[in-house]
Amino acid sequence: MTPQPFRLRIADDAIADLHARLDMTRWPDQPAGLPWAHGADLAWMQRLATHWRHRFDWRAQEQRLNAFAQYTTPLHGIQLHYLHEAGQGPAPMPLLLSHGWPGSVFEFAELIPRLTDPARFGANPADAFTVVAPSLPGYGLSFHPGQPGFSVEQIADAFAALMTDVLGYGRFATQGGDWGASISARLGLVHPRKTIGVHLNLLPIARDPARLGSSPAAQRYREELQHWLREETGYSAIQGTRPHTLAFGLSDSPIGLAAWIIEKMRAWSDCDGDIESVFSLDEVLANVSLYWFTGAIGSSFWPYYARQHAAQWPIPEGATVDVPMGYAEFPAEILHPPRELAEHTFTDIRRWSALPRGGHFAAMEQPELLAQEIRAFYRPLRGTA
Repeated sequence: MTPQPFRLRIADDAIADLHARLDMTRWPDQPAGLPWAHGADLAWMQRLATHWRHRFDWRAQEQRLNAFAQYTTPLHGIQLHYLHEAGQGPAPMPLLLSHGWPGSVFEFAELIPRLTDPARFGANPADAFTVVAPSLPGYGLSFHPGQPGFSVEQIADAFAALMTDVLGYGRFATQGGDWGASISARLGLVHPRKTIGVHLNLLPIARDPARLGSSPAAQRYREELQHWLREETGYSAIQGTRPHTLAFGLSDSPIGLAAWIIEKMRAWSDCDGDIESVFSLDEVLANVSLYWFTGAIGSSFWPYYARQHAAQWPIPEGATVDVPMGYAEFPAEILHPPRELAEHTFTDIRRWSALPRGGHFAAMEQPELLAQEIRAFYRPLRGTA
């Protein structure tokens, strides 16, 4: 399990192939009605394609990622890729940072420096972390054709092994959103002696209206959940039941892949319908391009399939996560479960913060706010590391 240094370098012919496919895009008709009402908007996607083909600089994005220390290591039957950035402070705390779908380690480009070197951003160097940010198994640079799929439970076990067996951290902090939140919570459940705390920006709890009370917060969540289940879960249904059928189209068409991912980035971010008010086109395309070049979109669906066919959630019914927990609630997050519901699962909530702006992709949208929350949550726990 000896780590090997890694640098990202996509072959020139792979970039040329992408350009050729973009040139040959076969565009769909635009349905009547408001833009984005039926999914990705034709005019916006055509503008994105022009930028991707003629102005986007993939080599510059490689340099962004290669500015971080990267490694791969054989672990649980795959080659796991991860960033490993040393903290700049008197006693940096090891922090496992987990992304989700449709994300990648590119999400953390602005967050990691704020965690590893807080003094550079006007914060206290005593709050520094040494950050380990893996590519989830089956995602991006942790994917090779033919490798086994990983459920959230298996990812959590692999990440625990990475932190302790490979990197030698006896105890470590965790943080995540999307699948990263489920992974972090699972670590707190099954590896509590290794887990200093669990910091989340999405609550991975069962979406069961029957468990809700009658408070105003519970009623708001019930209405929010009904809308989510009715209008927003089609992607999850197909990724959880027929993922390979979807993978044929998205692995063959770069514009199809981009539309599938970007529609979610627009819908789940705090952009009020204007995706470019939050993300630059280059930021969007760095993430999409990594999926494209690695061929990892089909394998990225595996946690959905595993979850759909499992008997229970990664946090089973009746189980509790008893390590310290912190939650950062961003206003444009996809769901906002009330604290009273979270307390059924997390028994030691130390921090619960409602942030003024930001959405599902908090590390990209509001890296400074998220970094402040992570530092504040773990500050009183540093003596336990």
